[in-house]
Amino acid sequence: MRHKRSTPNRGYRVADQIQRDLAELLRDLKDPRIGMVTLNNVEVTPDYAHAKVFFSVLIGNPQECEAALNEAAGFLRNGLFKRLQIHTVPTLHFHFDKTTERAAELSALIVQANATRAKDD
Repeated sequence: MRHKRSTPNRGYRVADQIQRDLAELLRDLKDPRIGMVTLNNVEVTPDYAHAKVFFSVLIGNPQECEAALNEAAGFLRNGLFKRLQIHTVPTLHFHFDKTTERAAELSALIVQANATRAKDD
């Protein structure tokens, strides 16, 4: 018996679907520590056992939010089971994504440097 060849980019499509479904499921969470959360990216392991979910927070404490999301991971995974048509629904691991925060810091530094240069000219 030949093994069925895996569909190209399936991992990316599954990760994308998980990201969309999680965004909807997050609205149902009542935990006050979870503020305005944006899911930036989902990375799924090749065996679909684990998924890293990267998020940023508009309002709220990132560490508290990360702890609350990881506590709710089982509930969210259960919600994904009902929505996804895949054999293995990954265990979710939430990580605060510092990219947006870092981008804002760099942008402020650039503005500051340009202002200093304009003063010197």
